[in-house]
Amino acid sequence: MRLGIDIDGTVTCPSSLIPYINRAFNSRLTLDDIKEYDLTKALPEVHPQTFSDWFESSEAEIYEASPMNEQADTVLKDLQSSHELIYISARGTEHHHLTKEWFYRHNIHFDKIVLTGSHDKLTAVKDHHIDLFLEDKHDNAVDIHEDTGIPVLLFDAPYNRAPHPEGVIRISSWHEAKMYIQQFEKKLSSQK
Repeated sequence: MRLGIDIDGTVTCPSSLIPYINRAFNSRLTLDDIKEYDLTKALPEVHPQTFSDWFESSEAEIYEASPMNEQADTVLKDLQSSHELIYISARGTEHHHLTKEWFYRHNIHFDKIVLTGSHDKLTAVKDHHIDLFLEDKHDNAVDIHEDTGIPVLLFDAPYNRAPHPEGVIRISSWHEAKMYIQQFEKKLSSQK
């Protein structure tokens, strides 16, 4: 089975950005304060362009230092022997080398890393014939499921709690993701 896997907020901890934001903008945000994927909504006093400029100048440092999401390494190691792991991220292609280095440093196997440079991952999902996708951005999860019909596991976070269609499955951990992937795999094999 080909698994499509988002990186930031999925493989990495969803709160990775927060210490950097707090330091840069002298704020005291927590993950629970982030109610929308658009981080500027949590910082109304910061102009969106100022935030964008800061993020662009800081993203390499943030990507290099992002901590692993809890259980991600263990579950991904379990999945690598029986699934193709294709990481599809909105990161820009200029971050391909440091992204690969992060995976090597954390001893996480990948079959392919695709950096789209935008949140539109549909083309990459179709090009790589993904069977199931793991994501933390609500709109991406819904778009991928509705356009392709594949199941999407949505990692629960305060910023993605809008309603979603039945084929988008909200999960709370990598352990839960593994259980769902195993169930889906059994379902596929029983249909053959």
